[in-house]
Order: sequence, then structure tokens, then C-alpha cells
Amino acid sequence: MVQAHIATVGTSPVGRTDLPGRDLFSRALAEAFEGLPDPAEVVDAVYVGAQSERYENQIMQGTLLAEWAGLRNCPAERVEACAAAGALALKNAVRDVRAGVHDAVLACGVEKMTAGGTEGATNALAAAFERALEQRSGITAPSQYALLARRYLHETDATEEDLARIAVKNHRNAAANPRAMFDHEVDVETVLESDPVAPPLKLYDCAPVSDGAAAVLVAEPGTAADLGTEPVEVAGVGTAANTLAVAERDLTYVEGADVAAGRAYEEAGVEPADVDVAEVHDAFTVCEALLAEAAGFAPGGRGAETVREPGERSPGWTDVRVNTSGGLKARGHPIGATGLFQAVEGYEQLTGRAGDRQVPDADTALLINEGGLADAHTAVHVLRRAGR
Repeated sequence: MVQAHIATVGTSPVGRTDLPGRDLFSRALAEAFEGLPDPAEVVDAVYVGAQSERYENQIMQGTLLAEWAGLRNCPAERVEACAAAGALALKNAVRDVRAGVHDAVLACGVEKMTAGGTEGATNALAAAFERALEQRSGITAPSQYALLARRYLHETDATEEDLARIAVKNHRNAAANPRAMFDHEVDVETVLESDPVAPPLKLYDCAPVSDGAAAVLVAEPGTAADLGTEPVEVAGVGTAANTLAVAERDLTYVEGADVAAGRAYEEAGVEPADVDVAEVHDAFTVCEALLAEAAGFAPGGRGAETVREPGERSPGWTDVRVNTSGGLKARGHPIGATGLFQAVEGYEQLTGRAGDRQVPDADTALLINEGGLADAHTAVHVLRRAGR
């Protein structure tokens, strides 16, 4: 099997912008290929992660972004798994390179979530819920995740203040990340006193509606070497699709993430304790706690201790640093691009480019990107510093 390497990455700014999705993509592509040959000289195929066509009334995103990159008659496809769309694009790019189908594949993601306003974003996200049992009840994403949070607080010793501290930690990390939507820190009181959205979740427990795009070039080793960039190996990939309806699941055990992470660990030949940095899907603060447990970093009921320094956590915890980018919560959540923003952070950490948020000697990263409610679809990647 051919090794698949991330050869270069780029993103647009994240936040609320007047730029359409195609221009956000152009910003990400320009950064990824700065100082490199034109994409048309390198890229053999394109996968585009896009959650919904409702925001800009645009399907055929694969064709559109390939055209925008100057890639005519190039294989180009949109992939969709709600918020896991970006990671699914990355998974497909890795698969093609490993299989020898293509030497270099562009995985990209884009979402212009603000185009439809709050109501438009709410409706687009609700389309990820099971139609007969959930959508028709008028349930929303925050209310669904509030069910998880309420049950987690009931079954464990965790408190609303513990969840608030996750938001505080991620805002602190985002303040050191020039790619992040939010550049300011917050304190626990600010989080706890923010407006209720769906109790026990408050405004600062929730990731923001965001616009943004990301581009990640996956290449076989020879192509990556020819580009002269510093590559990072994609050492393991795992995916899993659980039930679409939350009513069919254990609310405090993210089974799909557990299974997908296990597959990625096995393929990479690593264990949870080997992971130095992890980007996990914290669309809401409770997700970070749940995924820390599902990934094997934390014992059950102790996932909220991501905020503590290694050595100050409960027995059974690893030394992993979680969401150094600021996570979805504070870096931003341009939904179809989120999984690729996670890959960008992993790449920057493993190549020593993470600036003030750099984890010393990081050589293994885990990325967990989820779609639908919690683990309706989960894609997990293990990245490893090349030559390790």
C-alpha cells in the first residue's frame, strides 16, 4: 500500500464574511499552493466536503471548485456526511492515494453558513436528523445536544461549571491561533451567565455559525518530496456510521467514535497513550468530554478534565492536549470544512508551525470529526510526523 502524506494545507479566514463560498475556497487554495506549482500541474482529483446546498442554493460543488482551481476535466466530487463532510473528503483522498489511483488529491471543504441567516442554518442542520422521529417534532441541534449534556451531568460527577471550563480553555487556545474566529479569552462566569440556548447549554457552550474553507493536498511520498514541503503521514483512518436517530442510542457513550477511533489506531499501530494532540468535534462543550472518553484518552465520566494539565488529571488519563486550535467552539465551525480545519491544526502541530499553542515534541495527532447528532457518522484520522 502506498503511503499517503499531507503535503500542504491552507484555509480562508473563519467567521462572518461577505465572500461567497467559491472565494473562500480560493483563499484557502492560494495559501496551500503559495510558492508551489499551479494546482493544475499537481492535482489529479478533488473531493469537496459541503454540508448543505441550502446556504447558497448550490449543488455540483465538486465541479464548481475544480473549475475555480483551474482543474478542467478533473475527477471532482462533493461528499456529504453533515459536519463530517470535510473528514470524509480527506478519507477519500487518502484512499485514492493509497490505492495508487492518483498521485495527488485535493481534499477541500467549504461552507457559507451565514448566507441563510440563523433560520437557514437551523433548518439546514435539522436535515441531518431522522425525518419521521425527530425532524417533524421541530427539534434543533442545540436541543438534541442538550439531551446528551443533561444525561451526562446526571450520570457523572461533571457539572455545568466543568463544561464551562472547556469553553474557557478553547477560547484561550483560539486567542493564540491566527486562523481562529474568536481572538479573545473568556472566564467561567461569562460562560455560565451567557444566554441559555437549550439548558444546560448556554451561548458559550455552542460553536458559532461560521463561514470558511480549507484545502489539504494528499500526495504519495514522491510527489510530496518533489513539492519540497514538509509532509505529515496519514497513518490511520477509521469511519463508522451509527444510528441517525438519537432515540436509538446510549446518550453518554459515543459508540461510533469509539469504533472509528479503534479502527484508526489499529491501522496506524498506535494506542491512545501515543497521541500527543487531538482535535475533537466540540460543536458543543459536552462533545469534547464525551469524545475524550470515546477516544480512550479518559476514563468514563472524566472527559471534562481536558482542561487540566497532564499530571493533574484523574488516574487513567493520557497526556494528550485536546483542541489546541480552539476547536469548533472558538476556532469556528464552517461545517463542511471543519474536518479539514482539524487536519490543518494537526499538520501545523506535527511540523512545529503552531506558534504559541505548539505542543513540544508532538509527533502523533488524532482527528475526530462527527456528522449528524454526535456519532451518526464519524471519521477519524491518525497523523504522524513523517520519518518518525
